[in-house]
Amino acid sequence: MQNSNTHNYNGYKVLPSAHRLPDGSFSSDLLLERRDGTGEATRYQFHVLDCFDDEHDAIVHSCRWAHEWVDCRG
Repeated sequence: MQNSNTHNYNGYKVLPSAHRLPDGSFSSDLLLERRDGTGEATRYQFHVLDCFDDEHDAIVHSCRWAHEWVDCRG
């Protein structure tokens, strides 16, 4: 099943996610994917960007973080 928060941003496919940690909080995680002209994918994975009490908040943070990361890379 595809994550409904998956979207494209400035040439990157943004796949935010969250997972529950042993203490009950949620880790914000992220996978970014960019395809070159040949279709070859480069992937960047980020784990535990921050922790939140709510899964939705963790995913929102992952999305915002992704946009900032892409904007800084040009």
